[in-house]
Formats: sequence, structure tokens, C-alpha cells
Amino acid sequence: MSIYRPLHDGWTLTAVPRDAGVNAVPSGAGATGATGATGATGATGATGATGVPSGVEAAEVAGVPATVPGCVHTDLLAAGIIDDPYLDDNETRLTWIGRTAWRYETAFTWTPDGHERTDLVCEGLDTVATVVLNGVTVGATANQHRSYRFPVRHLLHEGDNTLTVVFGSAYDYAEERRAALGDRPGAYAEPYQFIRKTACNFGWDWGPAVVTAGIWRPIGLESWSGARLAGVRPLVTLDGTDGRVTAHVRVERTAQEPLTVTAEVAGVTAEARLEPGEHEAVLDLTVPAVEVWWPRGYGAQPRYDLAVRLHGGHGEHPEPGEPAEPLEPVEPGEPVEPGDRREWRRRIGFRTAELDREAFGLRVNGGAVFVRGVNWIPDDCFPNRVTRDRLRERLTQAVEAGVNLLRVWGGGLYESDDFYDLADELGLLVWQDFPFACAAYPEEEPFRSEVEAEARENVTRLASHPSLVLWCGNNENIEGHADWGWQEDLAGRSWGAGFYYDLLPRVVAELDPTRPYWPGSPYSGAPDLPPNDPARGTVHIWDVWNREDYTRYAAYRPRFAAEFGFQGPAAYATMRRAISGELAPDAPLVLHHQKAIDGNGKLLRGLGEHLPRPEDFDDWHYLTQLNQARAIEFGVSRFRALAPHCTGSIVWQLNDCWPVTSWAAVDGDGRRKPLWYALRRVYADRLLAVIDGEAALVNDSAEPWHGELSLIRHDLSGEILAEETAGVTVAPRSVTRLPLPAAVAAPGDPAAELLVARLGGTRTVSFYAEDTRVAFPEARWDARAEPARDGYRVTVTARTLLRELALFPDRLDPGARVDDLPVTLLPGESAVFHVTAGDLPDPGALTAFPVLRCVNEPRR
Repeated sequence: MSIYRPLHDGWTLTAVPRDAGVNAVPSGAGATGATGATGATGATGATGATGVPSGVEAAEVAGVPATVPGCVHTDLLAAGIIDDPYLDDNETRLTWIGRTAWRYETAFTWTPDGHERTDLVCEGLDTVATVVLNGVTVGATANQHRSYRFPVRHLLHEGDNTLTVVFGSAYDYAEERRAALGDRPGAYAEPYQFIRKTACNFGWDWGPAVVTAGIWRPIGLESWSGARLAGVRPLVTLDGTDGRVTAHVRVERTAQEPLTVTAEVAGVTAEARLEPGEHEAVLDLTVPAVEVWWPRGYGAQPRYDLAVRLHGGHGEHPEPGEPAEPLEPVEPGEPVEPGDRREWRRRIGFRTAELDREAFGLRVNGGAVFVRGVNWIPDDCFPNRVTRDRLRERLTQAVEAGVNLLRVWGGGLYESDDFYDLADELGLLVWQDFPFACAAYPEEEPFRSEVEAEARENVTRLASHPSLVLWCGNNENIEGHADWGWQEDLAGRSWGAGFYYDLLPRVVAELDPTRPYWPGSPYSGAPDLPPNDPARGTVHIWDVWNREDYTRYAAYRPRFAAEFGFQGPAAYATMRRAISGELAPDAPLVLHHQKAIDGNGKLLRGLGEHLPRPEDFDDWHYLTQLNQARAIEFGVSRFRALAPHCTGSIVWQLNDCWPVTSWAAVDGDGRRKPLWYALRRVYADRLLAVIDGEAALVNDSAEPWHGELSLIRHDLSGEILAEETAGVTVAPRSVTRLPLPAAVAAPGDPAAELLVARLGGTRTVSFYAEDTRVAFPEARWDARAEPARDGYRVTVTARTLLRELALFPDRLDPGARVDDLPVTLLPGESAVFHVTAGDLPDPGALTAFPVLRCVNEPRR
């Protein structure tokens, strides 16, 4: 039996004077991590830093109540000492936090519990920490991405005890390592590659610079005797119709007596005996006729409870052959580790995952999966605020947009257990980058040992999750070395190649051979090939947005498009909450919430001939959001139509970490932008698109798509000019491309005609010219808003053509949302929008400017 006691109460936070010396680490102090590796790095104080600014009294940052798990920023915010870094330009006045050392401290009582060992278990320290118990330094850490375990039984006092964790400045640590090892090039001037910490904490082209510190994951005392389960690594796969589990179990022990390890899944049990001195066991279990886990859209997601138990070593254990107690089912959201750390429980799913390296094609359970993906960044700069409920909301938004894969980007972190558990439940595949992004990384010590330790821990931690189907070495570092001029700057210094081509693939092959590894993205399959070649491997497409019009996507024939995106502003309610001043495209506070170089200039240039020039903020907001949606719909539809040559697309990006103009489909307040609705259309199982004189019929479902394809050429008044029909059958998981018949392929007048294509319930409207060249009539419509369940029903009937009709109810109620947008209506057609909202003072405002918009609305 073991006992776990969280130490989450009674913490205070204090800024440490630069000359206090409290961060000094005694010679030889080290930290033994949960993976068994040794943290040989010491914590360093905030030297040469700006310290607490003169506008903040020192007394204000002493003894501040602290939340654990948490971080300095959220504690200071809760105490009213700082303003919200997400609002206005407050971020610029808070950089001192990342350049200051911080002391967390708590007092607790302890009574001897009869156990031989008591360990202090730190599941996450961010980042440069010295851990002190009752005045004695027990260890030092410098890696946010791993956990640590310190034996402390000999330091505990009966009665009162004091635990202190001092965090040195992440800036100071990184800058000292940079000075010692030599500079390395990167996308930004910040030293994020010189510390094992979330890189985007230092700022990105969509994120603020809020360099955090704190006890960001649980911390507590674990007491045990005889032996404990130190690690369980289940390798789960299929053998024909049978499920196979190979459970690798590692035991830490003090007692030299026989131990028994048992495993159970689906009523199948296995047992292994550990003789004195033995610490590892392997248990094999075969579940006949298992129910298979599938990604969403391909089947169900059944999961099984797997339990591993340790018996003996001062604990009860069954006699040989005696069955263990039956499992209680694990409920969603239940802690994955109970108080007794002699039992390990997870929910697993049986499936296989393979990578066709020639085409970069994912295969799950032997079948090809066209990836309809989005890139995932940390959902908040302060991870303690990302709850399971928030993750469920965000991942459900991905599912409802037709997404089947999340790529966890390498500038972030290894996500929480909740993240992967929800992905398992929802059938979302996960591509996991190791945390390296957009920089040359030093391979010297202490980094090589730290990287190996974190990789071993997290590959083991995530092995049970069926959603995880790919490990990737880095984001854009191979491309940077090859194409961004790094080699001259490096002058022969290390840049990370040893991680991506040697260390990380060895760790994955050793610990989890059930999943493929890919060295980086973009990557063409071999170190000597151009890394960003669309004809091989993965490609990142960024000439669109940065320099080229989005129609440039049509020139690409990628095997796999792993990153591409286009910007648009956040929802109006999000901008209004975050920006107290004027809302104008060039207003200083609006520009502060635009982190991309010349971002707003690119937004305007990106409108091109697609949409009219905005006359004011309301126009700018509507038109740039609409253009973002169109750009991605244009690219994704073409990539999907290239299947099976193209095996997937991953849009940059699903989410934001704060209120900002960015590439996200869901903004920093969780509101869906027009891009989200475009993704739902273009990532639907069945897609109908008009592309380069053809009707592209994409059927990514398990059933044939039968029906009559209708192609009608109209004038702008809705009159039919030509009509063609054809019976079609599109096989499951396939694409059919049909040349448009001559009668509808070419217009008589491109400025005055449009094409409506329909197959079953799927319809698309396309124009023969860009909107700015179309002779749209001035829009006229009839609209009414009526109370309905949970809100309002808004019915709009077109009296003229209405181009890209959209409704933005968050302008009236920040909590309001609409079920669909935008839609193009021909004269006489109607659209019904369902608005979820509370009671509005004037429901009629739902039918008026600036809530209800269309491209050809009357000019004001």
C-alpha cells in the first residue's frame, strides 16, 4: 500500500531580490526524475535583470497567495498586482516577471506514517527551479517538459515542515547557456532554444511574450514501503482480429523479497514474478475478437480498462494462479492514478498505426486515412487555466468542423493527459511534435540529457493512447537549416540534427515501436533532399499569405500539406473585450493584438480582387474574416480533390492562446470565426467543388455517393441560362472529377453569371469572375427575427442575389452564436439562421447592419 498526499494548499509567492543568493545550488545537488534520469542542471538566479519595476511596491509581491498548480502571472493577476496581460497593451509592462526570480513557499504538518520511503513528486516545474525542504536543497531542475521525484523521508519533521521552490529567471538561464554554447539562429531574437520550456512563452507571430514560472502541474508526497510501480508502458496493437497488449513494467523497490505483477484487460489476465534484485517485467495479454478503435468517420472508438497491479513487498499479493480482483470501469475524467500508487490504470484502444513514407500516408488498422487536420497550439499561455471542460469544448469544435487529426505543434508542449484522453474518446488522431520549433537547438550538455529524459518520460506516458499515431522530431528546423541561411551563422555548431536523426528516433523505436516517427516537418524523407519539396513527404506552404495571393494554392500538388494558413481578425466581441480603445485597423491597441510582421498590410493586400476595399472598421472586420475563410476553403478543396496523390491537409491553425488577429478558426475567447464554418463545409465527408473547369466530387465516407449532379448557369437575377444533369456514383474514399459540359463551363458574360452545382443535399455556388468584377445588384432582402428555443430564428428571403450573407450576433450579445455562415442566395431563396443567445433588448437588430452583412449590401 502507498499513500499520496497533494501539497496544493497554503502556498505564497514572493519576488526574490537579485542579490539574495537564494538560488545557489550546493555542489553535487541533483534531481532524479520520474524516468530515472538525473537532472544535472542547476537553477540560476535573476542576475542582470530589470527586477520588480518601480511602479510596483516590493511589499506587493511578498507573501502573495499562490495557486498550485499555477504560475506567477495568474497569481499576480488574482492578487490585483498586475493588469491582465491579454488586455490592451498590458503585456508590454509585464516583461519584468520573466526576468525576476520567484519563491513559492508553503507549510504543512507531517506525521510518520509507518512507510519506509517518502518521495516529493513534482509533476511539472516551470522551469529553472531549486527545491528546498526544511532548509535543505533536495534538487534542482531546468526542464518544464518532465517530472521529478526526490526522496525526502530523512528531511521530514514530525509536525511543521516548510517546502520552498525558488524559480530563477528563464531569461537569465537561457542567456547564460547561449553565452556558454554560442548563439544559434532562430525565427525570433528571443533565446527560447536555450531552455527546455514552451518556446512560444517568449512570444510568437500570434502570441504574447509572457515568460512564465511556477509549479504548473501537481506536487505532493508519496509514501511507500517495499516496492512501488515506477512506470508502466503498454504497447497496444492488433494481431488479426485479436488485441495484443505488451505491458512493460518497471518497479522501484527497497525490499528484497519476491514481487508479483499482474495485468488485466477485458477479463484476460497475466502475471509475472520478480525475484529479489529484479526491477522489470513484461506481461503479454491477448484479447480475442477485440473491438477495434477507429478514427472518427471510420468507425467507433471502443476502449478497454487496463490495470496493472503490484503485489508483495509489504503488501498483499495473490497466490500463484489466483485471480486478481475484477476491475471497476474507469469513468471519463476520473484521475488516472488512484491514491494507492501500487495500481496503474488506463483506458486503451486496440488499433494499428503505420506511415507510408513514400507518400506520407497514414494508415490506421490497415486502411488509408485522408487527414483532415488542424494545427494545435497551447490553448492558453497559462496552462493551469486549460481545464478538461475547456479542452472538451475546443476538441468538440474540431470534431464539429469535420477534423480528424490534431497536430500538436512543436513550439508548445506535451499536452495534458486530459487532452489525449478526450482525443481517444472523440476519435481524433494526434500527431505529436517533440517540442522543438523554428530554431537551431544546441545538442551539448545539459540539453542532450534533458531531451532524452523528457522524451523517454513522455513517450512512455502517452503510449496508452490510441489517438496518438505519429511522433515528429520538430517544426521547421530541418527547413531552417537547409533554406533559411542558418549554416553560415552556425559555423559548424550543433543545431539539433543529432536529436531528430538519432536520439529521438532511437527513443521511439526502443520504447514505442507501435507508432511511426518522422524527423520533422516539412521533410522530404531523407536528410539530403530539399526538405520543403511538395512532391515528397510533408510541405509547409507560406508563400501564400506572406507574398502570394491565395489562388497560388492551385499551383501546388502536395503529397501532404502539413501547414498552410491565412489570417483573419478575432470575433468582434473578443476584440471589444480585449481592446478598450478605438477599434480601427490601424489603432495602436488593435495593432498590438496583431503579432505578424506587416500582418494588417497583408490582410489588406490579401483581399486582392476577391473583395472590395473596406471603408471602415466594420467593413475591414467582415471582409478580412470572409477572405480568410475563402482562402482556406480554396486551398483545402484543391488538396482534397488531389487524393490519393495528396494524402492530407493540416490547416494552420485551430485555436488561439489569447485575443489576437491570427490564422485561427476559433479565437482566443473560444468564438468561432467564419473560417470555422468554412472548415465545416470543406472538411465534410462529402465535398462538391468547382475547380479549374471540373466538378470535383470528394467522397470520404464508407458508402457510395449516388445521385444526379445538377449544374445550372444563372444570370444574376436568378434566370436559368443553361442546365446540365448527369447521374454519378462516387465510390467510398475516392474522388471523381468530371469536366464541366460546355453549356455551363463558359459564361456569356463573366460579370453577370454564376454556376450552381448540386448533388443530393450538397450545393455549391461559384462565380465566373472575382467579386470585384461582378456586376452585383444592390442587395435587397426581407428579414425577420423570432424567438425560438435557446434564442432566435432569423429568416432572410432574398429579393436580389445576396452574396456571402452572414450574421454576427456576438455584436449584440458576447455569448451569442449562430449555426451557419455565410450563404449565397439567389432571388427568391431563403435562409434560416438559428441564433443561440439570451434575451436581447432589440431582437430586430439581428436583421440590421452591422450584425447582418453581405458583400453586395447597399453602401452606407
